[in-house]
Amino acid sequence: MTEFVLAVFVVVYVGMILGGLPGLALDRAGVALLGAIALLAGGAMTVREAWGAVDVPTMALLFALMVISAQFRLGGFYAFVTRKLAKADGSPPRLLFLVILAAAVLSAVLANDIVCLAMTPILVETCRGRDLDPLPYLLGLACAANIGSAATLIGNPQNMLIGQVSGIPFGWYFLQAAPPVVAGLVAAWGIIAILWRGRWRLEAPRIKVQAPDFSPWQSFKGCVALVFLVVAFLIGDWPREVTALFCAGVLLSSRRLTSGRFFSLVDWPLLILFMGLFVVNHAVASSGLLSDLHAFLDRSGLDLKNGFWLGAVTVVLSNVVSNVPAVMLLLPADSSQRSAVVLALASTFAGNFFLLGSIANLIVADQAGRLGVSVGWRTHFRVGFPVTVVTLILAGIWLYMRYPGLARSG
Repeated sequence: MTEFVLAVFVVVYVGMILGGLPGLALDRAGVALLGAIALLAGGAMTVREAWGAVDVPTMALLFALMVISAQFRLGGFYAFVTRKLAKADGSPPRLLFLVILAAAVLSAVLANDIVCLAMTPILVETCRGRDLDPLPYLLGLACAANIGSAATLIGNPQNMLIGQVSGIPFGWYFLQAAPPVVAGLVAAWGIIAILWRGRWRLEAPRIKVQAPDFSPWQSFKGCVALVFLVVAFLIGDWPREVTALFCAGVLLSSRRLTSGRFFSLVDWPLLILFMGLFVVNHAVASSGLLSDLHAFLDRSGLDLKNGFWLGAVTVVLSNVVSNVPAVMLLLPADSSQRSAVVLALASTFAGNFFLLGSIANLIVADQAGRLGVSVGWRTHFRVGFPVTVVTLILAGIWLYMRYPGLARSG
């Protein structure tokens, strides 16, 4: 049975690397679900064991935050903010700074993928309206969404998982992550501004993007729910998932917005990806294969309790299998608070390296492509490579100063 579990694990993670399986119309979520089904059908685990392998609190938190983010989208909040930014006076670099700042702040408290999904079309529209090249602003949006989301334990899916499993305090994590995040955002702005110096202007046909009308009341409701959520995370003792579900439940109790509209904006494939990987990784851990893998890395000199090696392996693995699967594999290696911060920052910052490194990047590229703006992997890499290297160095310096024993085991 161990050989069967190993075979399923290999197939699933090859699917994570390729984004699917050759000859099948499956994406990563489909591959993870297929792997879980194979383990059930092969007798490696029962349905009850598979359900027990799913971290329900993490799933509940992720779902609830998607509902809260949907409230802002249905209220036209994202489009309103983006269009307000476009009307701001100032030079093109100043507009880039405002876009990066807005994307980072929103991504820190809302799902960064939805921020990119909602802001990208409006950003293309506004850049075209000001005869500006949309590319630097779109790249700034993607980089800032990734970097900014690292500031909190609710900014992206992998941080939610890390926060739930490690149990680190919400406010404590923010204090550890905020300095390298702020420094990284400044660095990203500087890198893009230098690369596009003297090339900001581009005349192209105007476009008009359809977006939900701005509703002050619906946006206000979302803001109240979000503020309550963050305050409760900081000072309350309710479980995070219960607090988030409470806020989502209040928002779903609407007289105007149907629950179906909220649910249509929930990222169900991401939830399925989580569930499938929870089941597959649990089977691997139960078989002893995961412990064997960590022991092999240790014998190879890659001690995952050493902050340097944990960060390095996280960066590489995040760009090979994507950051969520990477975090799921590496979380059991060390449960210390220090390692949780290293894992969160490294997996998130690594997402800027390649276009395929994060879903946020792909959303920006896809949405821009539909409007005639090509964000190819070469264009992204020109920005993503230096941004990733610089942000990781800044994070490393900060963490080394914060934890002098970072490069030692334990």
